[in-house]
Amino acid sequence: MAGSTQPPAAAESGGPDGGSLAGSSEAFGDRSLSQGLSVLVGLALCVTMLGLGCAVELGQLGQQLRRPVGLLMALLGQFVAMPLLAFLLALIFALDEVAAVAVLICGCCPGGNLSNLMSVLVDGDMNLSIIMTASSTLLALFLMPLCLWIYSRHWINTALVQLLPLGAVSLTLGSTLLPIGLGVLIRYRYPRAADLLVKISLWSLLVTLVILFILTGTMLGPDLLAHIPASVYAIAVLMPLAGYALGYGLATIFKMPLHCRRTVSLETGCQNVQLCTAILKLTFPPELIGSMYMFPLLYALFQSAEAGLFVLAYKMYGRDSYKQDTLGEEEDTDISYKKLKEEEVADTSYGTVTAEEHNAIQMEPTQTVL
Repeated sequence: MAGSTQPPAAAESGGPDGGSLAGSSEAFGDRSLSQGLSVLVGLALCVTMLGLGCAVELGQLGQQLRRPVGLLMALLGQFVAMPLLAFLLALIFALDEVAAVAVLICGCCPGGNLSNLMSVLVDGDMNLSIIMTASSTLLALFLMPLCLWIYSRHWINTALVQLLPLGAVSLTLGSTLLPIGLGVLIRYRYPRAADLLVKISLWSLLVTLVILFILTGTMLGPDLLAHIPASVYAIAVLMPLAGYALGYGLATIFKMPLHCRRTVSLETGCQNVQLCTAILKLTFPPELIGSMYMFPLLYALFQSAEAGLFVLAYKMYGRDSYKQDTLGEEEDTDISYKKLKEEEVADTSYGTVTAEEHNAIQMEPTQTVL
C-alpha cells in the first residue's frame, strides 16, 4: 500500500506546515527519557481527574439533572463550538495532516481544571464551572471520538488519519473514569481530604507543564521551537482566545447572568491539555506525531496567559460593577425587610388602643351639651 511509506517521508520532509522532523522523531523513539515522559503524562492525567472528581458533589449533580444548564453549555461549548473552531483554523492555515490532527484532538478535548481556578478569580459561578468540567469529561467518552472522526474526513487520504487510533482514544478516556469516581467517593466520605486533593491537582497542572517543557526540550534539543511552524504558533494563540469569545457569546444568547457568562467563557476556552498530551504521547507512534506533541503544551501556555489577562481586566474594570450589583441586591433585601417589619407592626396594632386614643376616650364624658 502506497500510504504505508508516507509517514517516514513526511517525517523527513519537514514541510513548513507539518512540523514533523526526523530528528525529533528519533529523539522520541531512541532516548530512554521517552518512557519516563509517558509515565509522567499518565500520572499527571490521573491526578487531574482525581482532583476533578474531588470537586464534584453528589447534591450538585442532582440539581443539574433537574435543570441541566451546565450540561447544555458543556455540550455546545466543548463539542460543537471548539471542534468546529479547530477544524476551521486548520483549514485557514492550511495545516498538513500531522498538525491538523494535533489541533483537532486539542479542540475536541473536554474542559480542564484551569477554568475552575480562573472562575474563582473572576467571581464566577463555581458550581457551574465544576459541573461543566465534569459533564464535558463524561460526554467526551462518546463525543470526542465522534468529533475526531467527523472533522478528520478532510485529511482521510493521508496515512496518519487512516491510522487514527479512535479506539485508543476511547480507551484513554475510559481510563479517566476510575480516578474521577474515586474522587467523588473521597468527596462524599472525606470532604477535608477532597479539598486538599483539589488544591494538589491544581498545583500539579503548573508543575507538570514545566516538567514536560524541560523534558521535551532535553529530548528534542535546542532547535525545539524551530521545529514547530509559525502557523501552529498562530493557532495556539488564536484558538483559546476565540474559545473565550465563543463561550461568552453562547452564554449571552441564553441570557445567563454576567457571572455565569464569565464562567462559561473560561470553561469553553480552557481545554484539558493533560488529556490531549496523553492521547498524542500514548496513542501515536513517535515517528508519526513528531514535534506536534508540543502543541497542547503551547496551547496550555497561551490559554493560561490569555485567561490571566481576562482576570486582570476584570480586577481592574469589572470588579466595581460586580460589587455594585451585590450591594444593590443587599439594598433591595433591606428594603423588603423594612417593609415586612412595618407590615408586622401594623398587623400587631390591630384591635389595640393607643395612649392618644385612650385619652380621647377619657375626655369625651367631660364634654357636656348645653
